[in-house]
This record gives sequence, C-alpha cells and structure tokens, in this order.
Amino acid sequence: MWLALVSFLVAANGAWASDPPYYLALGDSLAIGIQPDVNGQLQPTSQGYADDLHSFYRSHLPGLQLAKLGCSGETTSSMITGLQSPCSYPAGSQLSQAIAFLQSHRVVLITVDIGGDNLLGCLSLTRPIDPACVISATTTAANDLAVILSALRANAPGVRIVGMNYYDPLLAAAAFGPTGGTLASLSLQATTAFNGALVAVYQALGVPVADVAKTFRSNATSVNFVNVTIALAWTWMGAPAPRGPDVHPNAIGYFAIATSFAKAIAQP
Repeated sequence: MWLALVSFLVAANGAWASDPPYYLALGDSLAIGIQPDVNGQLQPTSQGYADDLHSFYRSHLPGLQLAKLGCSGETTSSMITGLQSPCSYPAGSQLSQAIAFLQSHRVVLITVDIGGDNLLGCLSLTRPIDPACVISATTTAANDLAVILSALRANAPGVRIVGMNYYDPLLAAAAFGPTGGTLASLSLQATTAFNGALVAVYQALGVPVADVAKTFRSNATSVNFVNVTIALAWTWMGAPAPRGPDVHPNAIGYFAIATSFAKAIAQP
C-alpha cells in the first residue's frame, strides 16, 4: 500500500523538478489537526492526519512540503464563498485560496475533508436530532462538494485528489446514560445517510474516498460495543472536562484517519 503511493508521488514529482513538491490539505478542523488543550480550548496541532501522512511521505519524497489551508468550523458553503467562514483568506475563501495556491505551486497530492460541520450543526448531546436539519445539511453538503471537487480538478489536472467520509463521535453517547443509546442510534443513522451522499459525489467525480467510517466502525448498522469503544478511545468524547466531551480525534484517532487516507491514495 505505502509503496504504491510512494511510487505515484515519485512519478508526479517528475515535472517542474526545480520547484518543491507540495501536499495540500483542505477542509475543516480535521485538516489542521484540531484538538482541545488542557483548558478545553480548540487548537491546531502537528498531530493531525495530514501531519502523519506528510511525515511518512517526505521520507520517500525528499523536499515534500505540507500546506494546510483547512479551517475549524468550515462548512461546504463557507469553503466556497467565504461567507460566514470562521477563517479569513487573502483570496476570499478557502477554495479560492486553494486555487491560487495550485496556480503558483507544484502540488502532487490534495486531501479534502469537508462537510462534517454541516452535519454537526444538527447533532448534539443536549437536544434531539432534527431529521429535517439532517436532510438539509446532507443536500447542501453534496451539492457544494460537487462544486468544490470540480473546481479543484479544473485547476489541478493530473494531481491526486482524495476525499473522506466521517466517523460518528456521538456513538460515544451510548456510554453517557440511559438515553444515550437512543441518541447514538439516531446519530449513526444520520451519519450513515450523510456519508452515503458524500461518497456518491466523490465516486461520480472519480475521487477516491478514505473510508474513515469503516476504520472507526461507524459504518455498522447498529450501535455496538466496538464502535462505542472506538468513539471513546480515538476521540476526546470520553475525556473529562474541560477537554471533553469533544468530537475531535486524539492523536491515535488522527493516525487511524491517516491510514484510511493512505489506503485510498494508493488505489490504482
């Protein structure tokens, strides 16, 4: 698996050999390795999946640089327009900034994780899940994702682009009390439907998908001991306050996401 990917990147490295090759990480908080600090404040870290991927590949592709343009709280819509984005970009939006970067740098790999914050707006440990919210978030995310991928492909012909589906952190709710099991079950249903819509767009546009849901066992048809334990162990959901409960992966979880990406990137 690793050798297949390294061979792909080395081949991509052949053009413009005088310029350093870049791995461009785009998306939401996961793309910049967000984790809560000891005070519960969300901070970008060097322990994200992009850092894990970069750490391995640069040992086989000397000079490989990592550029993170992700934004914590970014939705698919704010990524496109910049409106209501938590982040500010010189080009106006993350997508516009990515296009500008692609036009001025030699990029050999792009990873994309976007849409999670669309769905998270409908999920909560403290209120019921609104099915109408889930449907709206799913439709918007799928439509926007098609725009994002089409723009990236148009500006990065021949560059490997890989997306991902999402794990379900609210599976951990099954361990939080008598009503937690119902919440976890409804969250799993919502996440499964959401992931299905994202994957359909990725596949339609020929973009490989890192099956993060499978890695976290969030692709199961029901809440079970394994996927609840993983949600607790690989994210900050099981951490005591003020760090938890938090939906972001810990270092182990991010590494698991990186392995999912590596498998997808190495696909022929």
